[in-house]
Amino acid sequence: MSIPELERDRSTGTTAATDPPARSFRPLILRLHFYAGILIAPFLLVATISGGLYAIAPALEQIVYRQYLHTDTTGPVVPVAEQVAAARAVLPDLTVTAVRPASEPGETTRVLFTDPALGESERRAVFVDPTDATTRGDLVVYGSSSALPMRTWISQLHRHLHLGEPGRIYSELAASWLWVVALGGVYLWVQRYRTTRRRNPGSARLLTVDRSARGRGRTLGWHGAAGIWIAAGLIFLSATGLTWSKFAGENVGTLRTALSWTTPGLDDSLADTGGSAGGHDGHGDHHSAPVTDPGILDRNIGELDAVLAIAAGNGVTDHVEVGVPAGEHTAFTVAETRQPWQFATDAVAVDGSTGAVTDVNRFADWPVAAKLAAWGISLHMGLLLGLVNQLALLALAVLLVTVIVRGYLLWWKRRPVRGRRRAGRPPVRGTWRHIHPCAAAAVVVSAVAVGWFVPLLGVSLLGFLLVDAALAGARRLRAG
Repeated sequence: MSIPELERDRSTGTTAATDPPARSFRPLILRLHFYAGILIAPFLLVATISGGLYAIAPALEQIVYRQYLHTDTTGPVVPVAEQVAAARAVLPDLTVTAVRPASEPGETTRVLFTDPALGESERRAVFVDPTDATTRGDLVVYGSSSALPMRTWISQLHRHLHLGEPGRIYSELAASWLWVVALGGVYLWVQRYRTTRRRNPGSARLLTVDRSARGRGRTLGWHGAAGIWIAAGLIFLSATGLTWSKFAGENVGTLRTALSWTTPGLDDSLADTGGSAGGHDGHGDHHSAPVTDPGILDRNIGELDAVLAIAAGNGVTDHVEVGVPAGEHTAFTVAETRQPWQFATDAVAVDGSTGAVTDVNRFADWPVAAKLAAWGISLHMGLLLGLVNQLALLALAVLLVTVIVRGYLLWWKRRPVRGRRRAGRPPVRGTWRHIHPCAAAAVVVSAVAVGWFVPLLGVSLLGFLLVDAALAGARRLRAG
């Protein structure tokens, strides 16, 4: 994880680093990097492995669920309303809420139903061959990306270890510390590189490994160089991951609202003309109230093809999800879904009875921050750039695993050859003495501010300090 001052490399016998200059941040960052690495790395390791699996899950879905997602039949496509009718015959007791029509030959149509027996954000999907309206089976799908069971299982493992809300603490703790560990590692490695270049230019390496090094020096070289290469990616994953977190995520949402950076919504309400159906029967809630007049739903399903044509005429086409309203005072919504290499997702609301477009949500009109957030989330999920995105995230996960493992190896190799100590000694205390008082005050204020905005980071950092102080006090008592 870190290197002590004036430590000699066992393989070469040469001094690897020199005493830090006065007023240097290096001892403080070194100690923080060490403790964060030792204590937080297990959480990072679990999040990294599960995140790497999730990154390639979209590609695996296409293989594992090919019989549901793809069809070999060819020919004219039957009306979407007819495809929905076939799906309703499979699940006659459930209510249709949305449809994802096949966007190209070889794809199946996905008809989505609410199911009170399912969990939050879950729906049941029936897959229909668009050329002959035969059904290919049904599966439970999750979230706005309509993830299939395998990806859902991996996603929940990555998000909360299948432990529900309590389990989210693990992932938020990992995301909270990831950027701290990454930035601290970059600082330490660059400082080491500068010192080595000044004293022994031939052996200085920043982005590569000195292959002549042996033992701990070689392990440190791989740890540092790999960390430099992936640092920007780790900071990105930390920042985007925190937007999904429980505590920090709430603060992010509050900040975005205060700065008007929220994602614009689409208004699907229609004027109440005194009909029997209430305007609250919107399609957006996957567990909406039961339909009081089944005839309204039947009529709306019959208008699906016309609504899709109107949406396409307004530039909302290709991969879309159309929400089927359960009441007469709610409009259809047709929204483009996130797809590889698609950087804009537009949506329109359509009055099925008149064909009028009642609201439009253009991605081009979103605030810049909302666009960046949407792109960041898609990148984090491995969707924005397709297979390239997924392979890059997988490579990032593999490299991070090697960095974490090599960090523990560094700690292990620093242990005394003789004596009772079985692990490496942490960096020495007294790091605050190397910082100017004004800089120390600024660090404390910044730590408090960041700790408030990212609560689990603040609480765990305070815990580190208390434990460290307690150990120091116990050591002084034994020495006295």
